[in-house]
Amino acid sequence: MTLSKAQRQFVHKRSKGCCEYCHLAVVSLSVPFHVDHIIPLKHDGSDNNDNLCLACYNCNVYKSHDLTGFDPKTGEITRLYHPRNEVWAEHFIIRDNMQIDGITPQGRTTIRVLQINMEERVESRQALAEIGEYPCKR
Repeated sequence: MTLSKAQRQFVHKRSKGCCEYCHLAVVSLSVPFHVDHIIPLKHDGSDNNDNLCLACYNCNVYKSHDLTGFDPKTGEITRLYHPRNEVWAEHFIIRDNMQIDGITPQGRTTIRVLQINMEERVESRQALAEIGEYPCKR
């Protein structure tokens, strides 16, 4: 099923123009952001607004259809962070060097699966932070 224009606008407005995984602002990138199905349709997710979030291109591509991953600290299979059911600050912290650290199993796993701390992504956040464009002002 295709999302309606109204749904896409709702998701953008609700997120205040921020990637709900890595906190990049829509204005930070020239690549369009995506409306992500938190639980993918192939895993019986729905087009309901409670299953949708705004994701930057990189977070959306690396997340793909994943629901879980391995926690790098424990090696246990762990579900990914769910932007509708969980509070970002309870799972992640942004360090001064613009690395994002997971402070819970879900946070660590999400960072690993979405490759949030890949060198190019951290460098991009550092450059954006220098001009006041990161983190996204929510």
